[in-house]
Amino acid sequence: MTWIIFLILLALFFDYLNGFHDAANAVSTVISTRVLSPRLAVWWAAFFNFVAFLIFKTAVAKTIGSGIVDINIVDADLVFGALVGACSWNLITWWFGLPSSSSHALIGGLIGAGFLKGGANALVAAGIFKTVLFIFVSPLLGFVLSTVIGILVFNICNYFKPSKVDGFFRRAELFSAAAYSLGYGGNDAQKTMGIISMLLVGGMAVGADITPLQEFFYSHEELVAMHAGEFVVPFSVVIICQFAIAVGTLSGGWRIVKTMGQKITRLRPVDGFCAESAAGISIFFASFLGIPVSTTHTITGSIVGIGALRRLSGVHWSVARRIVWAWFITIPAAAFISAVAYGLKMIISW
Repeated sequence: MTWIIFLILLALFFDYLNGFHDAANAVSTVISTRVLSPRLAVWWAAFFNFVAFLIFKTAVAKTIGSGIVDINIVDADLVFGALVGACSWNLITWWFGLPSSSSHALIGGLIGAGFLKGGANALVAAGIFKTVLFIFVSPLLGFVLSTVIGILVFNICNYFKPSKVDGFFRRAELFSAAAYSLGYGGNDAQKTMGIISMLLVGGMAVGADITPLQEFFYSHEELVAMHAGEFVVPFSVVIICQFAIAVGTLSGGWRIVKTMGQKITRLRPVDGFCAESAAGISIFFASFLGIPVSTTHTITGSIVGIGALRRLSGVHWSVARRIVWAWFITIPAAAFISAVAYGLKMIISW
């Protein structure tokens, strides 16, 4: 049981890293437009990260927990490999200031360890296809929505003085940042909920009695549903995961904040409002469908969209290309690290 407790703590560390790594997604626009100071921005985002459980259910957590790798072959060692792969890739991309996807790093980790253990048959093709599809859909959706919102907003703004427009959107951007942070907390924290719930399913802990852990995390009603074969995400896990991602956001990955807020395009308050609104709508949509979408991809596509609407040359396309390359290599890179970690764990166990 000690090994399972360690893995739960490792999962929560990933959740913290998720918030730390992806804090830039939620706060880069309000910081770069000087609507909020960095300290106030992360507190604003962290609060809405935490309260996201009041709005979203656990559809994304169930996709992670049972929709990527066959739940029947998952054990504690496989989860260990997946978490090592995801955490390692997050730290690597943070070091280089690349806004890669923590979600896809975790999915890559599950794929790598799952494939090494059970081969291709252990992978759930439908869940993986849906996730990979949204590598393309989420930034494109963010791009299109921010462009449409930008066209509407810019046309309306033509009837008002620039000073009034700037003042209005400095206040409005607080609401768009809050909406985006809600969506981010609602989608990304659920990935860790799914992992911890996987660990708490009885058959996963090989040779270990985890009944005390189950009784600690699950209510009586949740235990009954779990034993009836339902994949249940306990409410206690929901709260812990929302808290961990909020604390990570408070820590702030400032290297990535600089990339998102300054290096892609120059943002004004009205631009930040359009980008955050578009990204928030996209993430809300994906979360209600139970799709573990990349919030990083979505906000990046939104920022590029609003920057390109103003002026194509205003987007630093070399930076955008570098970010896109990081997107494409995230799943295979995390899968490779995960497979290595799982393989080494198996060797040590022998």
